[in-house]
Amino acid sequence: MKSYKKLGFSQEETKEVVETLNKLLSNLQVHYQKLRNFHWNVEGKDFFELHEQFEQEYDAVKLRIDEVAERIRVFGHKPLSTMASYLEVAEIKEVGTDLSATDMVKEVIADYEILLSFMVDAITAAEEIDDSATEDLITGYVKSTELRHWMFSVWIKN
Repeated sequence: MKSYKKLGFSQEETKEVVETLNKLLSNLQVHYQKLRNFHWNVEGKDFFELHEQFEQEYDAVKLRIDEVAERIRVFGHKPLSTMASYLEVAEIKEVGTDLSATDMVKEVIADYEILLSFMVDAITAAEEIDDSATEDLITGYVKSTELRHWMFSVWIKN
């Protein structure tokens, strides 16, 4: 079995971490595309505000996608990389283009909750093999996702 002396992890040791990261990656990819959909298709009195917010969100998610995929590569594995594989694995589901602005925000909030559960799974798997780099990476995502969840939840109360 191939061992990474620099990192101290074998491919077998990292199998569970990689599986959880691929699940997170798949959900991030579907979430990213939903945000693009919402950015392009939001209408109504909240257009300017939400158009900008959705763009900020998908820009942040785009960076996470790259970081998660590259973390999988660090372990000598290949990340999932097709839309078919993402849609098969992801709990987050695609939606159409005709949602109201409020329903779009509700979708984003629901997606955050799904993403947070996969983030916690990835942290737990990383802890089991003392993979502090993955723990640190994903913990940062948890912090910012919780903040955005709160912000969108407050917005939806209007």
